[in-house]
Amino acid sequence: MSTLDPHLQDIYDVVLRRNPGEDEFHQAVFEVFESLDPVVKKHPEFADSKVLERLCEPERQIIFRVPWVNDGGEIEINRGFRVEFSSILGPYKGGLRFHPSVNLGIIKFLGFEQIFKNALTGMPIGGGKGGSDFDPKGRSDREIMAFCQSFMTELYRHIGEHTDVPAGDIGVGGREIGYLFGQYKRITNRYESGVLTGKGLGWGGSLVRKEATGYGTVFFVNEMLKSRGDSFDGKRLVVSGSGNVAVYAIEKAQQLGATVIACSDSGGYVVDRAGIDLELLKELKEVRRERISLYAAQRPSASYVTDGSIWDVECDIALPCATQNELDEDAAIQLVKNGVCAVAEGANMPTTPGATRVFGDAGVLFAPGKAANAGGVATSALEMQQNASRDSWSHEYTEERLAGIMAGIHERCAAAADEYGAPGNYVVGANTSSFVQLAEAVLALGVI
Repeated sequence: MSTLDPHLQDIYDVVLRRNPGEDEFHQAVFEVFESLDPVVKKHPEFADSKVLERLCEPERQIIFRVPWVNDGGEIEINRGFRVEFSSILGPYKGGLRFHPSVNLGIIKFLGFEQIFKNALTGMPIGGGKGGSDFDPKGRSDREIMAFCQSFMTELYRHIGEHTDVPAGDIGVGGREIGYLFGQYKRITNRYESGVLTGKGLGWGGSLVRKEATGYGTVFFVNEMLKSRGDSFDGKRLVVSGSGNVAVYAIEKAQQLGATVIACSDSGGYVVDRAGIDLELLKELKEVRRERISLYAAQRPSASYVTDGSIWDVECDIALPCATQNELDEDAAIQLVKNGVCAVAEGANMPTTPGATRVFGDAGVLFAPGKAANAGGVATSALEMQQNASRDSWSHEYTEERLAGIMAGIHERCAAAADEYGAPGNYVVGANTSSFVQLAEAVLALGVI
């Protein structure tokens, strides 16, 4: 890791001391702090008012037991989390993640990232995150419903359309949101559709929400390429993951003229030089919920690889869309050797600090997740708007709004990078632009 300004280092040391063992949270904080030295020097009032210290401390951390009964009649116990990190710009907003890796440190890292991501959208939403160490993989629908109902039986008292608005994340899709919303409605006796986003289209959801994170990532890359007089046309893409974000990043990239040649899941990756067959991928992942190895079994032009790294595949653009810290320094060096020109984080913090530096040193366009994958939460905010007005927008209008928001985020990041002496550095641009907005709001609202 690089060194920090002494004042920032002192604050970071306190973060380390007060949050022991939470490596992902430490990494997320450090990544923001690395960009802030010129901001703090230009705005000494931020240091004097301890803005950073306040932003690094969640407003509320909720941990609770989730007991439920499996299909065998046995009681299982999971742990639930909701970290309501900052409501300085609006109600807490951020997804729920159901995955066995979930712990408090991961939820805090995701919540901290969410504060800055949500600020970049320009929408009036704060930042939070939640989830559980429950693993939905291999569970029946009845078991998932039982878990979701127990989870919401505790969570409901902490959320509301003007307080905290969760959404989906890894392991939480439309099915899970439906069970969660049904239990919330039953407990509260209110049809408060704005309390959750990512809902089904027939009961308060928004068109484009499912596609938004993947589409938004590609829209952001398109803006980066345009800044260099380039486009997606004819480019070869590698996309890690095969969940919601990856699938719709693939879809939009193909629509813009690219050929996506590889994607992955936790078992391995497929390479399809003819281009990923999107309909087959959707059938396997969204309908049948199968492993990606079956893609290669049904596609003669594809091969399935269980060892090595998806980042060994030669490409022009890489989109890490799976999970945190999946793209390390060695992988970044290999991508640069293979001629990659742009990398954008579709997942949250999938690139290690060492890998980020490799891309920067090589002049590769690099978009951090808080900017590139903000399309999901931006469209969630659009869903909240539609719920509040009892309205429903067309697919074309909603996608147009999303594209405009992503172009606006790109413009903000580029302008802030120029202002703070790092032209073309989207990491610096995203961190400084969002931090200044948050810091000014903190000062305006007093000691809270």
